[in-house]
Amino acid sequence: MKAKVTAHDVARLAEVSQSAVSRAFTPGASVAPETRERIHSAARKLGYRPNAIARSLITRRSRIIGLVMSYLENQFYPVVIERLCQALQQDGYHVLLFISETEDADSVLTDILQYQVDGIVMASTTLSSALANHCIDAGIPVVLFNRVAQLGAMGCYSTSSVTSENREGGRLVGELLVSKGHRRIAWLAGAENASTSRDREAGLCDALAAAGLPLHARGVGHYDFAEARQAVLALFRDPANRPDALFAANDHMAIAALETLRTELGMQVPHEVSVVGFDNVPQAAWPSFNLTTVQQDVEQMVDATRTLLFEQIGGQVMARSVSVPCVLIERGTVRVHTPHAHNKTYETT
Repeated sequence: MKAKVTAHDVARLAEVSQSAVSRAFTPGASVAPETRERIHSAARKLGYRPNAIARSLITRRSRIIGLVMSYLENQFYPVVIERLCQALQQDGYHVLLFISETEDADSVLTDILQYQVDGIVMASTTLSSALANHCIDAGIPVVLFNRVAQLGAMGCYSTSSVTSENREGGRLVGELLVSKGHRRIAWLAGAENASTSRDREAGLCDALAAAGLPLHARGVGHYDFAEARQAVLALFRDPANRPDALFAANDHMAIAALETLRTELGMQVPHEVSVVGFDNVPQAAWPSFNLTTVQQDVEQMVDATRTLLFEQIGGQVMARSVSVPCVLIERGTVRVHTPHAHNKTYETT
């Protein structure tokens, strides 16, 4: 059996110290470029591979970030996973993915802590204040992605968070629909306890109130395709009092709404009803959907997440919340005709 090649063997062949070999294989460590190349060349010749687990025992850093996800059927999150993993890998970190079946990720988080991760990103999930405090005590930074952290009793955030300006995005949608002459505007909520859904609905209601309009109807789809379908069928059950516009809390449910309106209810979008989503997933631009939506800037959100993680890994313990601007993307699911565009207020029916 061939003897295992060690860092000592590489150091001897490259004529450097063993600590130089360690630095050459540690992302971000200081080592001269020519020395690093000589060490890597010796390692390739000998067939040496560094032991990340052994190195973590010495450095007390695993260089692993735990990522907790739910709602993976939502086309927004595969994009997030790809961009976040790519970004962290460039920084010498790797991602360990955990799937939570509910919004409450406490049970999953207790498993993650066993892996000695350097930080945790929680996307579309939340954690209890007790477990958040446990992570703080253990020195493990937690960043909520696409969820807003709650303020504690002292007016401070228990965990950092990155989100879009969801309320502003909801307001932009409301103003667009009002400007197109819509008066019976319905809202399709995601999860009732999700800050994203609450904030987007609040922004919509801000715009409607400014125009003197109430929210015509409301359904809950729990960010699920099948439940969104059922909610749409209920919202449009009465032909005499149907909404003339529907704003869904994300594109996944908006696409479910489009399919239900067109194929099951035989309605024409946008001639009979306008539909708007939120996220701007890749599928939203497909010709079959051509969905008007609000774009979340994934690149900016990922960059902010990295910054918050590394601030806290580096010793900055103060948690904070970052909000990234979003943009309204107009496509073909909102009507062009604007019979009431110049009116300030509208009578309700």
